[in-house]
Amino acid sequence: MTTGDRVFEVMNYILLTAITLICFYPLLHILLASVSNPTALMAHSGLLLKPLGFTLDGYKLVFKDNSLLVGYKNTIIYVGLGTLVNMVMTIMGAFVLSRKDLYFKNFIMILITITMFFGGGLIPWFLLMKDIHLYNNLWAMILPTALNTWNIIILRTSFQSLPAELEEAATIDGASQAAILIRVILPLSKATLAVIFLYYLVGNWNSWFNAMVLLKDRELFPLQLLMKEILVANDSTATTIGSAGGVVIDSAQSSTAFRELVKYCAIVVSTVPILCVYPFLQKYFVKGVYVGSIKG
Repeated sequence: MTTGDRVFEVMNYILLTAITLICFYPLLHILLASVSNPTALMAHSGLLLKPLGFTLDGYKLVFKDNSLLVGYKNTIIYVGLGTLVNMVMTIMGAFVLSRKDLYFKNFIMILITITMFFGGGLIPWFLLMKDIHLYNNLWAMILPTALNTWNIIILRTSFQSLPAELEEAATIDGASQAAILIRVILPLSKATLAVIFLYYLVGNWNSWFNAMVLLKDRELFPLQLLMKEILVANDSTATTIGSAGGVVIDSAQSSTAFRELVKYCAIVVSTVPILCVYPFLQKYFVKGVYVGSIKG
């Protein structure tokens, strides 16, 4: 390596390290703040590099209401069943649209693409959901978002980029279209499928707007909608703050401090589970997006 190459490599490491720290610190700050003394946290300014008096009172407040546990259960159901429906619908749609002999293929793609840019509006959408009985039930959180236009286009492009000779060989061997999809196309599209799966997983986990509009029974609320109440409306604070783990809140200042603490704890509770998924799919991420978006 020349001197210029070494300087370039060192500068790259410095730049990437700085970017990593910039991205990592907000997560560290939230985690440390969630286990800090709320009064000390409110008085602190500047970087937070260690807990300010370790305490789990914020988490005790967050989980004091059993509705959060119910919300966790609902979210797991919505994410599990919803992501399964998403993947099945997207794979089936992308496979059909990737067929060269599909009649009116271009016209169908135009109709599908239009949905990315135009919609009927919130009120007509709500009335439609209510008329087809997708209101205040489990399927209200699954069927309205069963298919994402952008994801189906990415997966269709990925399917089209595969060598046609592989399908021809399978057809000669007597494989049906279902067999070609399951045994040939899907195993060769693992990277793109992993990315699409991650998109749907994160989207379903973070979903709260549809629940706010279509659900009225609190027993059906997902975790994110309950988190919204804590972060925005402070409903959880108003009903649960009083005494937690021996901590008695007896002033407006302490109440405000604990509100901030509960917000940090709520963010950790709702974020950590989905962050745990990323390391297992990270190796597919860049490759999958590249193959699905560029080739074909």
